[in-house]
Amino acid sequence: MKKVFKYIDKPLLIVSLLLFIFGLVMVFSASNVTAYMTRAVSPYNYFVKQAIFLGGSFLVALILIRLNSKTYAVLSHFMLLGVGALLVALLIYGKAQNQAISWFDLGPISIQPSEFAKMMMLVWMAFYYERNAKRLDHYFTSLFPLIVGGFLAFLIIFQPDLGTAIIFSLIVAFVFFIEPIPSHIKNKILLTAVGLVGIVSFVLVTNGKTLIHSRQLERLNFQNPCSRLLDTGGQVCNGYIALNNGGLTGVGLGNSTQKYLYLDEPYTDFIFAVIVEELGAITGIGLLLAYLFVLWRIYLIGKRSYTNRGAVICYGVLIYIFLHIAINLLGIMGLIPLTGVGLPFMSYGGSFTLSLMVALTLVQKVAVETGDRKKK
Repeated sequence: MKKVFKYIDKPLLIVSLLLFIFGLVMVFSASNVTAYMTRAVSPYNYFVKQAIFLGGSFLVALILIRLNSKTYAVLSHFMLLGVGALLVALLIYGKAQNQAISWFDLGPISIQPSEFAKMMMLVWMAFYYERNAKRLDHYFTSLFPLIVGGFLAFLIIFQPDLGTAIIFSLIVAFVFFIEPIPSHIKNKILLTAVGLVGIVSFVLVTNGKTLIHSRQLERLNFQNPCSRLLDTGGQVCNGYIALNNGGLTGVGLGNSTQKYLYLDEPYTDFIFAVIVEELGAITGIGLLLAYLFVLWRIYLIGKRSYTNRGAVICYGVLIYIFLHIAINLLGIMGLIPLTGVGLPFMSYGGSFTLSLMVALTLVQKVAVETGDRKKK
């Protein structure tokens, strides 16, 4: 373990831990009113659960960081098959929550398989392309991960969970295009993808009301939300009010007014709005700078990796975190439709917390292996 600690990226570790701790504090501040007034449970309910999620995820991280990366290759096969089976079982046996069948309800907690699918797919693709590096000029070999990813993406869409499906699909596409696959194969896939997007867009424009779930159709109506305050624009408009209330320095920790049932779940999708309302725009900007620092450190670790596999994992984790940040914040600001995507380190959620912790651990494992290789 001493060797592991010697080579891990300490700036990334410290900033990540600080972000997790700050997120835990904000989960309590954002959730206590909803917990007591809406859920009829202790104001500490979500805080305690999130603390348990963090503790459990940290234990998983300690186990993963000690494993040889070759073990990840074996595990990724079984884990990806397991996630696929869970997604199929979810559509058959799952019960709807918030008009979507995305979670297995296990009593005190819920598990979201689609969240795990992102990291499992990323790791599997990195090892798959490394193992088949000499056969990437064969179409089937190069395209097989896209077939697997497409199947899993459709399972997620059918839940329906369009936000997660978009992030998952973009991660798969990103890994495909940064791998050393012949350019003629990439170009054909790119042209095919553009054509499919055009066809799907045309179908949705002409038959959107019959093909899109009503909950998703409402979210497409995101412009000028305050004109529909009592209808589909309520969440975004109340988010605007929270951001405006905060000013530069905020109204004080715990003093948000919008968390008093104006925002349905202020501790998940809209936690950034509560952060800015209570601690001000200065803290919001500081949080964004912290995100940039985390992404920069991940990029550097990927750049220094002596294996293509390690670089792909780091860059995949980078795009995973970036997409969550961008889609969450753009949705809050009304620039894109809301998708229910959590904000890294801040939003409440066991599956998301575990996935993020695993992602950061994978990056640190690359840093450890790179440092150990340089020593030898």
